[in-house]
Parts: sequence; C-alpha cells; structure tokens
Amino acid sequence: MRRAIEELRAFYGEPAGVLTRRLIARRLADAWGEADGCDVLGIGYATPWLDAFVGARRTIAAMPGGQGVEPWPAASARNRALLVEDARLPFAAGAFDRILLVHALEEADDARALMLEAVRALAPAGRIILVAAARGGLWARAESTPFGHGRPFTRRQMERLVREAGLEPLAWSATLFTPPWPPLFSLAEGWEQVARRLAPGSAGVVLLEAGRRAYAPVRPGLAEQAAAALGDLAPQPVTPVPASRGSCAARHLVSGTERP
Repeated sequence: MRRAIEELRAFYGEPAGVLTRRLIARRLADAWGEADGCDVLGIGYATPWLDAFVGARRTIAAMPGGQGVEPWPAASARNRALLVEDARLPFAAGAFDRILLVHALEEADDARALMLEAVRALAPAGRIILVAAARGGLWARAESTPFGHGRPFTRRQMERLVREAGLEPLAWSATLFTPPWPPLFSLAEGWEQVARRLAPGSAGVVLLEAGRRAYAPVRPGLAEQAAAALGDLAPQPVTPVPASRGSCAARHLVSGTERP
C-alpha cells in the first residue's frame, strides 16, 4: 500500500524531509542541471525536485492512484499534476526527454509494469533516473520516513529492472548516508563526505540513470487514446540546444567513479 499524499507532503516539511530533498537535488543537478529545452515527467512523488528544472520546456507530475494527487505547482494557476495508473500512463509514446521516478518503485504493485510504461513514454534519446530506498541503508528501516515502507532496492536489482524494460544503465550514485536521527542532521555535510568513502554501503538512497539501447524504438500504448484530452502533452519537436550544462544533451549522474 502506497504512502498517502498527505503523509509524503508532511515528511518533506520536516527536518528529515528537508535534508533528503537537498541531498537528492544535488545529484539530480549533477545529472540534468536545469533540463534546458527538455520535456520532463516526474512519476511517484517527484514534485519536491521538479521545481528545479526551470529550463524545461514542459514539466508534468504523474502521481499514482494509491497515493493520491495534489495540485502542482502550488503557486501556479495552471495545474500540471495528474492521477495515473502505474501500468497505464496517459502519455504518448516518446513524449518525454527526462523521466524521474521517486517514491514510485518501492510500493508499486508491479514495478516491472511501471517501468515498461515509463520506458514507453521516454523519447528515443531520453534518460530516466530511478531514485529508491537502498536495501542496506538505515533509512529503509526507518518507518517514520517514506523510505521505510515497501521494497528497498540494491544497485544490482535496479540495473536488472531497467535492463528488463529495455534500457541500459548509464551511471549511478548514492546519497543520504546520514542516519535518520534528527540530532545528527546538523552534521550531514561532513557525514556524507566521510561515509561515502569509508562506508559506501550505508547510503539511504540509490540513484540509477538509464537510457535506451542504441535508441531502441518506442512502443505504442494507451497514451495515444488520451492525446485528445491531454493535447498539450502530445510529443512535439524539441528545439536543439547547445551541449552545455543543463541542456538536453547527454549528461550523467556525477559521483566519483560510480559508473556501471
């Protein structure tokens, strides 16, 4: 059973959630910058990070039915969040250049079906980043956080999942080494640096970036039926942008030598 939207929103307003948001945001900035010129999709509860993609041409938040949905962005008159079924995403094939999954896989009824749908919505040269609770980390044991529910993952399990969906792992990273104990949060900056070197298996979150194998063709699906209702989500040619920081040109997660 997925965590309710109210529970997730409350967590990211607490000190533990603020720390989590900041540390994961750094990894995403390394990989995608501001996503200039990209169409970006967040699946699960990705809104704490979607606001950072200020250069994106289009940003959509897809929230699973078992979780619930909230209006996003909060300060905007135009809502860009919608309720979806894990195995039936209402988007056209190849509609998004960047897809971010956070709080999506661990409590999915069928993680493979969700991945297949996400891959279908991915552009031929697109990139996906999976963010999941690390099986060996303390956060997966902390039921007071969203990471303490559902199925945590190892890096190898995530690699297997993306390969079964037709993608190839490109890079990986880890963060949230600081234990889920508020008195230690003030030490997080130093703790992250030291633990990354001395106890790499203690990370609370694993991030894996993947892309298509030699630009494999996308498969059609339900989304074409929804094109009339969600016409502004239909795929459109992306204006080429220079290959620079934050562009839609290929970049990867940056964390030392963390490559598959």
